[in-house]
Amino acid sequence: MDNMPDTTQVVAIVGPTASGKSSLSNDLAALLESCVVSTDAMQVYKGMDIGTAKEPLEARKVPLLCVDLVDPTVAYSVALFAQEARSHIDSYISRQKIPVVCGGTGLYVRAALEEMDFPKGEQQSDQRIRLEELAQKLGPEAFHKLLQEQDPASAELIHPNNVRRVVRAFELLEQGSSYALEHETLHACKDRHITKRIGLMVNRDILYERINKRVDTMIEQGLVQEVESLYEQNLLTSQTASQAIGYKEIIDVLEGRETLENAIELIKRSTRRYAKRQMTWFKLDQRIIWLDANNLDIESTAVSLYHSLPVVHNS
Repeated sequence: MDNMPDTTQVVAIVGPTASGKSSLSNDLAALLESCVVSTDAMQVYKGMDIGTAKEPLEARKVPLLCVDLVDPTVAYSVALFAQEARSHIDSYISRQKIPVVCGGTGLYVRAALEEMDFPKGEQQSDQRIRLEELAQKLGPEAFHKLLQEQDPASAELIHPNNVRRVVRAFELLEQGSSYALEHETLHACKDRHITKRIGLMVNRDILYERINKRVDTMIEQGLVQEVESLYEQNLLTSQTASQAIGYKEIIDVLEGRETLENAIELIKRSTRRYAKRQMTWFKLDQRIIWLDANNLDIESTAVSLYHSLPVVHNS
């Protein structure tokens, strides 16, 4: 880790789900006496705790920011998230603290760290209305499959349930561009602060085993009861929250379309596929320093990272 410059102002820990990001970020931020800024698109929702693997309150060694921002009924945007995350990051840096950005939602990571501009509002063009109607007619899975046939590189980067982003990919395709190309060229965006990106790389078989065990643990911790409670309160009405992995499948159980046994397997499969998409996204970023996280000692890795960073905040 001695290749880390002593001017680092922000550390970002990224990688696929179940790679150990949260634990490492929590330990490193504790050593830095700073905070963890979550860049997980689903952790912004209140009450969606178990299914999003939100760090439990009792396990947090430092403030966990950018979680529990809105009710699941709200369709939260990356533009709103950028404002929130940047505000926290700037605040800690102004106090000579090094915040730790942690998460697996690639666009949210970039929104927090880079000079990206976002439109103030969605422009509801005739093209968008037509594509949204097509999405509603076909359903998320078939709509995504259509994108996969016409633009496989872009489809690889987008979750099938993220209809809004699939619509955007079709818009760009019809305009002679592509979502994948936009994503690649976005790497020209400058960092807002001097940032060191650490990626956790896990062998696929080991990662998939961890994912399967994590889903089983979520069920034991009460995922079904969590979804049921939100469902009964009509809090899973927004398309974003209701289509989240782990929530969509349990909703199908509650509404009698699926058995719990099958739903658990579907959650595992969807999570494995999501992890693959996460790695596809992050591997495009040449700025990331990858660590072998197959048997990562979280505590010693956090200490090693800490000693490679400036310590002006402790002076």
